[in-house]
Amino acid sequence: MVPFEEVKSEDDLLPPGALPGTVPTDLEQSTGLERLEILGKMQGIDIFDMKPLDASRKGTLDNPIIVRSFGDEQYAGCTGYPADSHVTIWLTMSRDRPVERCPECGNVLKMEYVGPVDDPHAHHGHGEEHSDGAHNYEEPKTFADFVRPEYR
Repeated sequence: MVPFEEVKSEDDLLPPGALPGTVPTDLEQSTGLERLEILGKMQGIDIFDMKPLDASRKGTLDNPIIVRSFGDEQYAGCTGYPADSHVTIWLTMSRDRPVERCPECGNVLKMEYVGPVDDPHAHHGHGEEHSDGAHNYEEPKTFADFVRPEYR
């Protein structure tokens, strides 16, 4: 078994498997990201940063609640400030539109992209090549687009 610190490639995430006639454990049969997560947890490392978002304050446009994302789009649920003051409202942030405001309480969240610069899963050669990871179409207008700048 390769320790977490020595994982360098996908081949290091292949398990040894169970002995014949035994039921494999999660550690013996997991592969890929699941195996990496288990190896990390065995050493006290939370590789997916599953801590809850900061609920000690209300996010503002000047000081939003930061949500880290490895993907081009991230969902976050707002339960209000103070916490649980309204039902969960799911907000969608993207690389094109990283800041979202909860329509119920006004809490502001901002996506911070921490993923790779180049997406290895990009669809090349399909007429959709965009070097910035953006979908490059104009977002539909909402009422927020018509709010005077001094009120934002």
